[in-house]
Amino acid sequence: MAREVDIVLPTLAGREIGVASTKAFTCQLMTLACTVLLAARQRGRLDAEAEASMIRSLYELPRLVATAFEQDAWIDRISQEISFAHSALYLGRGQMFPIALEGALKLKEISYIHAEGYAAGELKHGPIALIDDNVPVVVMAPRDDLFDKTISNMQEVMARGGKVLLITDRAGAAAAGDGVWRRIVLPDADPIAAPILYAVAAQQLAYFTALARGTDVDQPRNLAKSVTVE
Repeated sequence: MAREVDIVLPTLAGREIGVASTKAFTCQLMTLACTVLLAARQRGRLDAEAEASMIRSLYELPRLVATAFEQDAWIDRISQEISFAHSALYLGRGQMFPIALEGALKLKEISYIHAEGYAAGELKHGPIALIDDNVPVVVMAPRDDLFDKTISNMQEVMARGGKVLLITDRAGAAAAGDGVWRRIVLPDADPIAAPILYAVAAQQLAYFTALARGTDVDQPRNLAKSVTVE
């Protein structure tokens, strides 16, 4: 593919052994973020100070991810419970919506649990019909400008007996109130870095759930690398 195009942006992810690519996804997000920063600077939409601040936030990501990994035992415990589910929903708004899609994709790929990611604002247009206490609902919601709206959707889920796993930061955990089934509290992150951090947490959840179900996390059944098939 690289030989056929005009511009190549290497992700430098290294060799990806697992079929359900994880580091490739996060490296693509990082490359995209850097591309956006460059384009914004060239178009005069971002001054040098703001650009430097965002770059520092991206440099901070390895430390934040390492901190998130310290919760492996807690995420493993949550995953043990999720492993008995037959379906799961992932909700997110704004930049958390594609991360909800990634979380659902990884869960279905390696644990074989049916999972779907939805924009939280679309909850009442279909997926809310699936809510009961047997369907865990993973809500990706850092404390950002869209937090209150996402929490409103979360409360609708809980009002219908849904089991909510809230993935948020410290401020979000404090503001969300009581009633959620489980919480994963991630380090505070700048909005430009948050999607990458939350993607890693979603991937951890899928990984430990797959281990709990005894599936092959590197070679899931029926899957093939996208570059090997048309």
